[in-house]
Amino acid sequence: MANVNDILAVILGGGRGSRLFPLTQQRSKPAVPMAGKYRLIDIPISNCINSGILRIGVLTQFNSISLHRHIVRTYNFDAFHQGWVQIWAAEQTMGNNAWYQGTADAVRKQLPEIRSSRAKYVLILAGDHLYRMDFAKMAEFHFSQNADITVAVQPVNKDDAPRFGILKRDSANKITDFFEKPKDPKTLEYAISREDPEKPYLGSMGIYLFKADVLIDLLETNTDDDFGGEVIPSAINTHSVFGYDFEGFWEDIGTIRTFYDTNLALAMPNPPFNFFDPSNPIYSHPRFLPSSVITNSVMEDTLLSEGCRIENATIKHSVIGLRSQICSGVKIKDCILMGNDYYERDWAAEGKKLPLHIGADCSIEGAIIDKNARLGNGVVIRPFPRGTELDGAQWVVRDGIVVIPKNSQILPGTVIAPE
Repeated sequence: MANVNDILAVILGGGRGSRLFPLTQQRSKPAVPMAGKYRLIDIPISNCINSGILRIGVLTQFNSISLHRHIVRTYNFDAFHQGWVQIWAAEQTMGNNAWYQGTADAVRKQLPEIRSSRAKYVLILAGDHLYRMDFAKMAEFHFSQNADITVAVQPVNKDDAPRFGILKRDSANKITDFFEKPKDPKTLEYAISREDPEKPYLGSMGIYLFKADVLIDLLETNTDDDFGGEVIPSAINTHSVFGYDFEGFWEDIGTIRTFYDTNLALAMPNPPFNFFDPSNPIYSHPRFLPSSVITNSVMEDTLLSEGCRIENATIKHSVIGLRSQICSGVKIKDCILMGNDYYERDWAAEGKKLPLHIGADCSIEGAIIDKNARLGNGVVIRPFPRGTELDGAQWVVRDGIVVIPKNSQILPGTVIAPE
């Protein structure tokens, strides 16, 4: 009887992440910090571990150093487990000297590793989605249907359908058609697979479970570069492809806006995603940091990480990352502070213009402050109208959200706000 021990998970982590720029200026998309202390890659790896899938390959290519470092430091199984988390970096070989050209091409270039694992099934995952899913249940569905491919699907409403790959499914849960981001009214009418009038469509989540021999055959007999747009739609006509229902929270962290909105939602009293589930924890790099010190401050709906020092500040509806240093008189609202990678001993001796902190009397609203950013005293930041795109010397605006890139310095008295 097949079980999860027969499954190899392959996580796609090599994308350029241009829609998340400048958060991806110095790191790959799965390495972007999330919820104060995690990274996006922690989500799919934790889901695999919690589901009993302990052989995991992470495909990397672009700006991958920090992602490699995080994985190596975090995911080390003991000698009594046969599992592993391996980094499968893009590489030049005697047979191929090209970089990954897409999701399917990336997996194609790692087929020797997949073969050597001797796995009977391969689970393909994205490295930049926020969700909690028991892949063992998806595997049971896959085994019971004797499916060649199973695609995880979620209900989609009419307004969101043009943003998704929409799947048409019959009464036996078999997928019969695929439509990439459909906009034509007739196509949308035909693509209805659910009786729910609010969410009549099924959208692909970018989670695929293959029989290993089917995956190998599909990738070796064609040159398709992408799973969602090419391999899966083509396989529907030649193989047994089923849709597995998932109705929990799921979010593609693909843009600055979704990153911002999702993080801030986590700071609310009833967040859409629960990091406090004791039976299915989200793992990350363990850090030996002191407890945060809060002095004479007001904090409301705030997600606070370890190692912070906050003095005489007012913080509302925000995420405060690791080692954040927030000085007296600071006001922060609707912001994401990613914190710092280290504690600074002597900023002047290191040739810096400013200390590694949010300076006194700063007023910051509607912003993302990336790691190791230095803000001088009295800096003012305000959000811009939605849709605004601007590029400053040490800051950018994306969809109205002010983003201070990693390692930036904002001089005292700077005002970043609409005119």
